[in-house]
Amino acid sequence: RASVALRGRPAAMEAREPLRDVRGALRAVLARLREGEPSEGREPFELPRFWDALGTGGPGRAGTFQVTSQEATKLSLAFSRPPLPSAENCRKLSEDVQNAILAVATVYYWLPKGQGTTLRKMVRDATTEVVEGMIQLTDTILNAPVESLSQEQLISTGGVWEACEQVSNLPRGEYNQAAVVSALAASLGVVKDAVEEMEQALVEGQDPFGDIMEDEELGFRGNRDTYWSEADRQLLSSCMGLMKASKACLKKVLAAVKAHGKADSPEHIAQLDDLADIANEISPSVDELALSMYPPVNPLAVRFNAAKLASVLTKVLEIAKTSHVCPPSEEGWVQFLTGAVDHNMNKVKSFTQGQL
Repeated sequence: RASVALRGRPAAMEAREPLRDVRGALRAVLARLREGEPSEGREPFELPRFWDALGTGGPGRAGTFQVTSQEATKLSLAFSRPPLPSAENCRKLSEDVQNAILAVATVYYWLPKGQGTTLRKMVRDATTEVVEGMIQLTDTILNAPVESLSQEQLISTGGVWEACEQVSNLPRGEYNQAAVVSALAASLGVVKDAVEEMEQALVEGQDPFGDIMEDEELGFRGNRDTYWSEADRQLLSSCMGLMKASKACLKKVLAAVKAHGKADSPEHIAQLDDLADIANEISPSVDELALSMYPPVNPLAVRFNAAKLASVLTKVLEIAKTSHVCPPSEEGWVQFLTGAVDHNMNKVKSFTQGQL
């Protein structure tokens, strides 16, 4: 029986050879997605038709993501138990997988640059995730034993399903406006969490690491490096002001984009993209400031990160003020938040002046 198994193994490897070829093709598609840009097509672009092709596909017709999910299921089932598919059947399965992935990529490339970089990035990320998932599935099948369905294969198949289902979560409102709303809301959620975490740490007492057990490497909790001094707390108060201004800024910009944002002209689409791009820098800047606020506090590092966040917030407010999402009725909060950012940053400078 062992000799029969050994004779059967080369045949199994030969049967899976088309899958190796399609894996190489998928890697080429992935590289192009990561590096390339959609081209401006000659035919008029219709957003409803685009969503139909990418997603639901209309009544009684599967979209490209759904087709890809189905092909992943067929491929996985074919290699889930003996007998394995013949070389000819494997070739057909591989071709169907490759065609499904090419269809997904083609729909993405159909989306013109003029529809907005924020929307285009979201669609590209979703498309890339599906291609990566399919590559992982083919890798798993090629590397798995031929005798049985592996846990890795089940996980990889589920990963493709999940990636394909993500298309239903893509914002489908008025062109780029809905995509920008989605991006701003995501950033706001992250900043809210960071502000709440730091507020809790400051309120809980003098020792933010009080939940950490004494350790030979960490040292005793009585080490002064684990405490905030009174001077630290004065400095951090102004930093918290900047973090709260960040949350308020994102909240106000999000509301303004929801109320006034339009994607009815190239100028408006570009303004929305500019807002999304700069607002996307708020969350990482807040995180960097928060990390530098934990003891032992280096006042100059705190000042540097505070200045970085203040600069980002100032840019967001300037871009918002000069865009179509900020009519005269919105100018009040822009002016107020600009003053709040300047006030807190000036206090940070005052508290750290002696360190320069």
